[in-house]
Amino acid sequence: MQKKDRILAGILGAAFAFLLLWPGAMDSFISMTAASPLIMSFLKFAVLATIGECIALRITTGVYNRPGFGIAPKFVLWGLLGVACKLVFSIYGAGTPSLLRELGVALSPDRAAWGFGHSFLAALSTSVLLNTLFAPILMVGHKIGDIHIERTGGTLAGLFSRPDMAALFKAVNWDSMWSFVLKKTVPMFWIPAHTITFLLPAHFQVLFAAMLSIALGVILAFAGLRAKKAA
Repeated sequence: MQKKDRILAGILGAAFAFLLLWPGAMDSFISMTAASPLIMSFLKFAVLATIGECIALRITTGVYNRPGFGIAPKFVLWGLLGVACKLVFSIYGAGTPSLLRELGVALSPDRAAWGFGHSFLAALSTSVLLNTLFAPILMVGHKIGDIHIERTGGTLAGLFSRPDMAALFKAVNWDSMWSFVLKKTVPMFWIPAHTITFLLPAHFQVLFAAMLSIALGVILAFAGLRAKKAA
């Protein structure tokens, strides 16, 4: 591990230690999340998911940034996706228990009254529905945004330039999108991971989901390296 890797690990460790150990830090975090859920969702995803992409770049190329990579536009793109995730988490988190009741599951309207069995069933069902109905849209949307950032030089102005959607759709590697991203990461990573997410209190769900993006970035980076070695 080189000096810059230790510095990044130290910064991340210090940030999480401050949140967990500093008196009042966790209460302030929860209050801010409750007061401004969309803004906080933007910031959580923008910071953590962008760090995840930088770590993936570091694993595959040896650097955290390079010309055209576009940290600033990726920050904005991930932030907007974080807002979308917060909206969808609220929709699916509230709608899935209602659906389960319609299917005959005796779920109390009061979540505090649920035992672990009902909590796990609701979390698993929410994760399955979210990851089969919404996640593919999010993943394709992110990939298209990523290609747009690359093609416009990795600049903020380029991010907000008019995209050629037909060309962007054609540029997506649909074989990889289906065979790995959707077919493997959704059932093997995202559904189990988001089951854990929906077992957490609401104010931690988006934060945990953003942290998962770091893990997925590392997984995708190693998968890319393995594909290159096999080629």
